[in-house]
This record gives sequence, structure tokens and C-alpha cells, in this order.
Amino acid sequence: MQITDVSLVYDGFIERGNLYTIRMGELVRDNIRGELIVTDKEIIKIKEKEKSRGCIYYDEKAKACTIYEYRPIQCKALACWDDSEFMRVYARPKVHRRDIIRDKIVLGLMNEHNKRCSYSELDKCVRKIEQEGEEAVGRILEALRFDHHIRAFTSKKLGIDLSEMDFLFGRPLTETITMFGLKVIKKSDGSFFLTVLDAHSTPR
Repeated sequence: MQITDVSLVYDGFIERGNLYTIRMGELVRDNIRGELIVTDKEIIKIKEKEKSRGCIYYDEKAKACTIYEYRPIQCKALACWDDSEFMRVYARPKVHRRDIIRDKIVLGLMNEHNKRCSYSELDKCVRKIEQEGEEAVGRILEALRFDHHIRAFTSKKLGIDLSEMDFLFGRPLTETITMFGLKVIKKSDGSFFLTVLDAHSTPR
């Protein structure tokens, strides 16, 4: 989403629960270049449907956008016969969470989460597993636990719907940890077990 789309969120045409954040340092597919890259900036995106992977606002039966009059500027610029306008819009400044979130308590929680769950720090820990063993694994598990618990805490204490957590804190680390060739198994007691990703699995 672009900075010009902020009003669509403020006015309720696009709900925060239908957005998610790709945080700096996260592995993401660059649809323009058609390749996986580690992003050097924050990206706010509209969620996709779980099964079809299509936009959550697309009505497949009606074959129409349910927010057509209030769709993001990138969608308005899409034209299969000419991509010049889309590329011009795509180059404009992107929206960040702080353009939408003004609550100081929520911003404080987001800052703490960024410090304790940054992808750059996780990358360092993963690279040190061979050298430091359980100590490095312990730091990764600590980040995973914090990422998991801050979502429930924020929802319960501040009365924010759980659907908004992927927007406030990005996608769960239990899902994105695959970018490091690792996967998380949640035990019956609620604890996490970290293991190597299956060789046939593809990081998201």
C-alpha cells in the first residue's frame, strides 16, 4: 500500500484486520522482478484468502472487487495493456505502520517487538548455531516466545482484535522462521521446539 492509501484505513474502507506487515529484513517475493528478496523496508499489504490466495476483497462469485470505489491506488493503476502508470504509482512512497497507528502504548509495544524480534538479530543467531549451539538456539526461542505472547497480550490488555496482530507485529515468527531453513513445532504443553526445515519444503 502507498502513503496515499492511509485515508482508506482511517475512513474504514480497508480494515486493519485485513492488512499484514512485512517487516524489514523479511524474505518476500518481489512480484515486479519475480524473485525472492530480503526486503530493506517495511511493506503493508492486504491479506489474501487462505485457499485461493486471491485478494481478500475480491468476490469470486461476482467476479468483482467489493471495495472497488475505495480500492488502493496500485489497484486503480493496474491496466493489462499498459503497466507504465502502475510502475509510476509503485515507485511512490509506501505506507508504514506509524502512518496509521497513533496510540503511544501500541507504538511502544511495536518498538519493543522490533528490538526483540528483528530479522537481523535472528539472522545473527542462526549463523551462530554451529558455533554456540544451545545458547544461540535459546535466543531464537526467546524471540519466538516473545512474538507469540505479545499478540495475545496486546489483544487482551488493549482490546484490539486478534485479526489486527499481523498488521501491528508482522507475520508470526513461527511462520516466517522458515526463511532461515528452520521450522517450529509447538508441543502439547505450549512450548516451542526448533528443528531444521525439511529439505523438500520451500520458505515462504
